[in-house]
Amino acid sequence: METQFSNVERAEVLTAALPYIKKYNGKIVVIKYGGNAMVNEQLKQQVMEDITLLWLIGVKVVLVHGGGPEISETMARLGKKAEFVNGLRVTDKETVDIVQMVLAGKINKTLVNLIQMKGGHAVGLSGIDGGIIEATMKNEALGYVGEITKIRPQPITDLLEKNYIPVISTVASDRQGNTYNINGDTAAAYIAGALGAERLIMMTDIAGILRDKDDPSTLIPHITVEEAKELYASGVISGGMIPKVDCCIEALEHGVDNVVIMDGRVPHSILMELLTDEGAGTMVMKG
Repeated sequence: METQFSNVERAEVLTAALPYIKKYNGKIVVIKYGGNAMVNEQLKQQVMEDITLLWLIGVKVVLVHGGGPEISETMARLGKKAEFVNGLRVTDKETVDIVQMVLAGKINKTLVNLIQMKGGHAVGLSGIDGGIIEATMKNEALGYVGEITKIRPQPITDLLEKNYIPVISTVASDRQGNTYNINGDTAAAYIAGALGAERLIMMTDIAGILRDKDDPSTLIPHITVEEAKELYASGVISGGMIPKVDCCIEALEHGVDNVVIMDGRVPHSILMELLTDEGAGTMVMKG
């Protein structure tokens, strides 16, 4: 059942958000978007609404997206089996073409279109455009999986200055013209660092960093890099959370002020994080 708010309550909500609107007005916030928030159509609509709202109140939003499930689905339709080694997709020449087609083509333009339907102004880019992400082969066994060697943020900053929302798919190239598939979290960390972003928000399929992975009430709201390293050692941060937290630390080392790992399955979690006292997920800070 939809909650009915009185006009007074609406006004109070807006005035409570005012300090946060002032804080983020004119600041760069990079949002890494993927996982279930991307697959669920209703959540996708809400995320695009949140991004458009932030843009309308003067936040310089940069959206970096993945699309793993859709790549796997397209590969299956084309009769190719997805293979993974340590969470990274084994990417031969044919697979990298599929990755480029799905990420830089279908998903990227769908997100641009959705933002524009919500009233925002967006432009889709891939890491290849303007040489934004330069990469080299990470490991021959993985094929065309890229390791980032350089970020050129100029095309992104040009769009931000012209008041567009850059929507970036994480494919890259090298100087020989080879195309590479780049891990979306890693790309978001490097891009946020190169832009000197105020904040990087990593949308995931879990509430954040949990002391007990099976108990959402054990969410750790704030954590420093030192504390994160202790949680690695004690096994609290394990499995798929390790590369996520590694990317957070990488972003901080590249100059991002703070990084939040949050549950993208929670409606309007981006707004809760940026415009309320509560916040959402786990904030990783330098110290």
